[in-house]
Amino acid sequence: MRAVVARVRRASVTVEDDDGTPLRVSGRIGPGLLVLLGVHRDDVGNTDRPVTMARKLHELRLLRGADGTEASCAGTGAPLLVVSQFTLYGDTRKGRRPSWSAAARPADAEPVVDAVVAALRERGATVGTGEFGANMAVESVNDGPFTVLVEV
Repeated sequence: MRAVVARVRRASVTVEDDDGTPLRVSGRIGPGLLVLLGVHRDDVGNTDRPVTMARKLHELRLLRGADGTEASCAGTGAPLLVVSQFTLYGDTRKGRRPSWSAAARPADAEPVVDAVVAALRERGATVGTGEFGANMAVESVNDGPFTVLVEV
């Protein structure tokens, strides 16, 4: 499992119609973390990885604490916005067209993404989400910018 995590001042996900017409905002956060989450085909069926990813995301010290020190969502109560992103497993080493063979199939990936979100919520995190498989517009105002790659 792979996540691109950005510290944001705010972020939102708007679900759009096929022609790009906005339908609804599915998730919105203020200061916190925007998490683009990719599921590898080997993650399917592994119940430990979603829990491990949730713990890492919740406890990652990417935020600024009130006293200026490094802080986590667990310590500050800052929210996370989780958006499924299968393209994180696109392989571009050969040719001009990415290969998606390492990414989990949508029917297999959706329960894994849901498990990460559920594990975050079980930890007490406030979590907004995108809508799996939907055409989405993701907007964010990065804070820093500060972006890291997290893998489990």
